[in-house]
Amino acid sequence: MILKETKLKGAYFINLERKEDERGFFARSFCEKEFAAHNLNLSIRQSNISYNKKRGILRGMHYQIAPHEEAKIVSCARGAIYDVIIDLRPRSLTYRQYLAVELNDQNYSSLYIPVGFAHGFQALADDTVVLYQMSEFYYPESARGIRWNDPLFAISWPILPCIVSNKDASYPDYEA
Repeated sequence: MILKETKLKGAYFINLERKEDERGFFARSFCEKEFAAHNLNLSIRQSNISYNKKRGILRGMHYQIAPHEEAKIVSCARGAIYDVIIDLRPRSLTYRQYLAVELNDQNYSSLYIPVGFAHGFQALADDTVVLYQMSEFYYPESARGIRWNDPLFAISWPILPCIVSNKDASYPDYEA
């Protein structure tokens, strides 16, 4: 497993170190010791699966506020996603900047998203499956969101969204 920090401080790509043979490959996708070596503390409290029927489905931008802020690892087990994170940490040098990456079932990469970031994604293929490992339980009273097309962030989505939930579509513009 190779951890590489992104342009947004504290967010990391997780790339696999594959041990390949005629059967396929084996690789670690999480290691508490390696995370600790990068000062990342992730106690996994919840694991989630998101199944997305159609290409173009958009989910996000979600986060939880204190006292239930969450870090997460996001992976794409089948299909492909355009994964987007926004730094919402007011004291960060990358505050209000976003990062978009493709995660898919060919690159097997993951994204570590620290506390203080909003997260969302768009399915780039039909029948896409996304896996989440969460550092905190879901608390509806702490759940928040930013509308996917908030002009402050001007996220460049690759496909015009075909389906966005009413909840995600009704989030307000971000206010610092």
